[in-house]
Amino acid sequence: MVSSNTRNYKQDSGESLYRRSLYTLWKRSAPPASMDIFDGPTREVCVVRRDRTNTPLQALVTMNDPQFVEAARALAQKALRASASDVNSALDFMTLRVLARSFTPVERKIVVGAYQDFVSHYRASPAEADKLLAVGESPADGTLPPAELAALTMVANQIFSLDEALNK
Repeated sequence: MVSSNTRNYKQDSGESLYRRSLYTLWKRSAPPASMDIFDGPTREVCVVRRDRTNTPLQALVTMNDPQFVEAARALAQKALRASASDVNSALDFMTLRVLARSFTPVERKIVVGAYQDFVSHYRASPAEADKLLAVGESPADGTLPPAELAALTMVANQIFSLDEALNK
């Protein structure tokens, strides 16, 4: 597609970045990689219903793509602000929005343990927390404690990768 105006894609910045992510431009011959990984239908045919699939590649996208990492940080920031730094309230805030339910007691125990491990790691390695919080275009909230925000960002990222979040 020599004459295509999308041949040399350049990422926008500021408000345009977020607007464009909602209206991704598709090319018939080469859909965006994340759409392909999430089994988005091609534009050559109409589909009534999308297939429900889940592959390890989808988890890699949600765990590593800057758009998903930034979204996880934004959700973690909102959860920390709304919960006054209470981990259980923050978890409820996130799970109600992503999964439309709270964690079961068994799930909560696992997630709280993971959160505590992340907090320990990021307190011992503040540079790692700063590196995680710098992913994406929007700045991290500097009023929130970096280790806790980074840890909750990782938990939010894990929630995004759950089967029930991907196949909702």
